[in-house]
Amino acid sequence: MTFRFPARRTIAVLALVAAPMIAQPAAAQFFWSPPDLSAPPLTDDAAATALGLPGANAAEVKAGLVWNLRAALNVSALQCQFEPTVLAISNYNAMIAHHDAELDAAQGVLLDYFMRTVGKGKPGQAASDRYGTRIYSGYSTVQAQKGFCQATAVVGRNAIFADRGTLHEVARNGLGSIKKSLVLAGEQYYGTPGYDYSVALPSLDAQCWKKGVMLPACQQQWNERAGIKP
Repeated sequence: MTFRFPARRTIAVLALVAAPMIAQPAAAQFFWSPPDLSAPPLTDDAAATALGLPGANAAEVKAGLVWNLRAALNVSALQCQFEPTVLAISNYNAMIAHHDAELDAAQGVLLDYFMRTVGKGKPGQAASDRYGTRIYSGYSTVQAQKGFCQATAVVGRNAIFADRGTLHEVARNGLGSIKKSLVLAGEQYYGTPGYDYSVALPSLDAQCWKKGVMLPACQQQWNERAGIKP
């Protein structure tokens, strides 16, 4: 005898089986309740300040947004490999391939900015090179690495699905979140294990010790500072 599920029940069972395999958002990799990394889009004035491009015109701000996004996603590809599911490397490579024309144009506009503001020839080129080094260093983080990887995963995904010629819009909308993620912000429910702790050292005062043994009064004070209950 062959037993058959009704069609609707079959669909429901398949849905239950498939549910655990559905890709989860980046937040799920690190946090039960992720920190709020949302940030408003950068205006031209705010972007010129945040990106370190004083006096930049609209075209130069747009180029700065694009080039900073490239730097942030490049750093992410290097630093976020510990969690492959955030797709840091593939997001970066796909972004480069999809938006190569806009990235090349942005690099040229930024070089012209430094030629205009610092000086033509070697001074402008040197300033441009220093700027590139500085922004890459600015997106490198250790303590806030998980938040940074989460933010760049979201923005990187937006970048690879954006139409060609609109990478600056992705950057304008996403760089604020990426910059916010560089400040340590842990799990909202449980804190960040390994960071939210304090160290309570015993007193090294000679009056607290006798023959290498801590006296009871000092031991009690140390226990209170360390939160150790008797």
